[in-house]
Amino acid sequence: MQNIGMTPVAADSAAMAADAAYVGRFAPSPTGPLHRGSLAAALASWLDARAHGGQWLVRIEDVDGPRCRPGAEEAILAQLAACGLHADRPVIRQRDRAVAYQRALDVLRTGGLAYPCACSRRAVEEALVQRGMAPERHAERIYPGTCRAGIAEGTPAGPRAWRLRVPAGAAAHVDWVDRRLGAHSEAVDRTVGDFVLLRADGMWAYQLAVVVDDAGQGVTDVVRGEDLADSTARQVLLQRMLGLATPRYLHVPLVRDEAGEKLSKQTGAAAFVPGPAALAQAMRDLGLGSSGAATVPGLLADAVDRWRASWGEG
Repeated sequence: MQNIGMTPVAADSAAMAADAAYVGRFAPSPTGPLHRGSLAAALASWLDARAHGGQWLVRIEDVDGPRCRPGAEEAILAQLAACGLHADRPVIRQRDRAVAYQRALDVLRTGGLAYPCACSRRAVEEALVQRGMAPERHAERIYPGTCRAGIAEGTPAGPRAWRLRVPAGAAAHVDWVDRRLGAHSEAVDRTVGDFVLLRADGMWAYQLAVVVDDAGQGVTDVVRGEDLADSTARQVLLQRMLGLATPRYLHVPLVRDEAGEKLSKQTGAAAFVPGPAALAQAMRDLGLGSSGAATVPGLLADAVDRWRASWGEG
């Protein structure tokens, strides 16, 4: 199988990684301004980079265009800057990365590791019900393999999604270790099945985009909210199948509201007001305690020391 690690994008990433042993990133989606929970995630990734003497990057994950809001990217970058969180390289945007994603898909297709799929979401649901595998609400829909051997004759012509041909058995088994959550083990063929790489509407799937982008930027460490831990096995498997390095992972606790629900843009979480008060709250949300500092630079310096004491060796 061709190794995507030999492509110009990955070659550039190796050169960039050589400039700093540690490369971290924060990758928000521009669906609205950052809220308290996303500030905590941004601060955690920045602190880990600073505690390890590395670089911190910002990537705008706007691959899902219809969900992006005008002006959101500018608002996010302004919020980060007002909190003293500045990227060490120019910001990149997924909307500019289609060539790299297509290159990765072509590698998989050439190796027989990706195939076209005509199944709608409803068709997948119906197939699972027929097999007695109806998923619970919000649970993962395990793809039943309907199009794995080819699209059925008589299927109407139209746009096709592309799915990863997840191997069976031991080859689909992923073991990975989170710096906070510990060891994880997952059989991706049983928990997810063949997952989407390119949607039928022509939009690139998150799992492929994030793997290609992390490799392209030479990311060595991913620090993000623990709600994304469930995606990690898929990403590690995809890295393996593309011949890419696997970063270290640290999934930090989510910030929750009084009802215990995760703060999110979808549930109407309010944008945070940049400044010392927001940073001090983010430090508490990350378990770093209260600081006596009153300015943004002072709070950040204090936070780096506290983070280094907790995670600097991880």
